[in-house]
Amino acid sequence: MAGRSLWVVRLASLLAVGFVVGSVEASPGDAHPLYRTCVKECQNTGIIGSNIISNCQSQENHSTSAGSSWYTQEPLYMHWKQQNCKTDCRYYCMIRREEERHLGGLSPVKYHGKWPFKRVSVFQEPLSAALSALNLLTHFTGWLLFFLQVNYRLPLRPQTKRTYYEFTGLWHIYAILSLNAWFWSTIFHTRDIDLTEKLDYSSAVAQLGYSLILTLLRTFNVKDEAGRVMFAAPILAFVTTHILYLNFYDLDYGWNMKVCVAMGVVHVVAWSIWAAMTHHPSRFKVWIVIFGGALAMLLEVYDFPPYKGYADAHSLWHASTIPLTYLWWTFVRDDAEFRTSTLVKKAK
Repeated sequence: MAGRSLWVVRLASLLAVGFVVGSVEASPGDAHPLYRTCVKECQNTGIIGSNIISNCQSQENHSTSAGSSWYTQEPLYMHWKQQNCKTDCRYYCMIRREEERHLGGLSPVKYHGKWPFKRVSVFQEPLSAALSALNLLTHFTGWLLFFLQVNYRLPLRPQTKRTYYEFTGLWHIYAILSLNAWFWSTIFHTRDIDLTEKLDYSSAVAQLGYSLILTLLRTFNVKDEAGRVMFAAPILAFVTTHILYLNFYDLDYGWNMKVCVAMGVVHVVAWSIWAAMTHHPSRFKVWIVIFGGALAMLLEVYDFPPYKGYADAHSLWHASTIPLTYLWWTFVRDDAEFRTSTLVKKAK
């Protein structure tokens, strides 16, 4: 058992390193004076080279005094246009700087924590957006198959007509939060503005926090309501406070990274110990997901610029989560069938 525990610790450490390295905000590109000057002039004039930024307004049209009344403030759609103006100016200035760097024989650098991607229509990071959408579809398909299995394929309790599987409702909530997280990931990679960034971060934290609750409840096999509340209440309180902090006080990337690392490590350790100790017939699927996730995190560790302006390490990480998600939902269905079979035998 000591050897197994050592492997668990090593695996958790590898995942932690992956989270840390993948979350560093290195932005030498946007720190360059030429880039900053370009963005400032673009926002003021709406013109950069031969490109005219239609979303940009002149300073006279959108400026308002700090003490003006609420009815003289700009409407929401004007604020949205200004956000798009800033995003468009950053994009075209980034493209200009990268062309200059390429002519000078220099390699690409990050801007605002991201590699320089080439747009496709409205998609700022087309490959990551598409793969996020595929992750969403994979979760939906897995959830639908799980729903059909527990409600129509497996036997129900004769008195209540409810499922024998004690964690059915918890997995439904997990699916909803996962769909929400991948939806906002798709939107964020399509259009990166302050609002979509906060929604993406908040949804991911909510999904990770709830996954931790579900992990602890399932691995410790907590079935009574009082015990579940004792596990869930402190985690829910912390995650809610953290999301409010990110949205209304400070979107601190470093602190958010530490929180996600801590929850992720506990998540991995709990499932690893459970898989090492249980005789569950599908425990090998848990091991595959754990080790597959660890290998996938190496893509974040060995970060590289986007190939042809589209495929970077992060987008490939999105691709790697699709088969792992599919396998994870097959484990959930196997778990429901295993627990139902066990409980039906006991009832007889």
